[in-house]
Amino acid sequence: IQIAQCFEATRQRCCRLEQDGRRAREQLARVEAERAALEVKLKHARNQVEVEMKKRHRAEAELEKQERKLQLVFESLMREPWGSGVLSGEQRSVLSALAGRRLGVALAPGRRSSVVDESCQSLLSHSDISYDRTEDDVVRS
Repeated sequence: IQIAQCFEATRQRCCRLEQDGRRAREQLARVEAERAALEVKLKHARNQVEVEMKKRHRAEAELEKQERKLQLVFESLMREPWGSGVLSGEQRSVLSALAGRRLGVALAPGRRSSVVDESCQSLLSHSDISYDRTEDDVVRS
């Protein structure tokens, strides 16, 4: 009778372990599906960040190009003898004030748009975001 009871207890424990294993496999499948979906979202987000960064760099290059043109026009107006005859003293002072405030600062090398706060640049950089599969390889081995 004791041997039969031990076999029955062992059989019940095996059934519970099989159920636990089945639940764990189901949970693993759900988590892996969720991980795959998140990886797809991450890939799309990285691509979007890259596209937006390219757009931003193109816009900044165009802005700098236009600012250089504006600076050349300003310098030409201020240096040409006919410019001083055409422009009144008030107009020259307004141009000088604008040039000092905007153009002088705008042409500084390596300058970025003051409107955009780049303090979170590293948070958004796709090169800083990586997924290391080495942990998965160790866990699955």
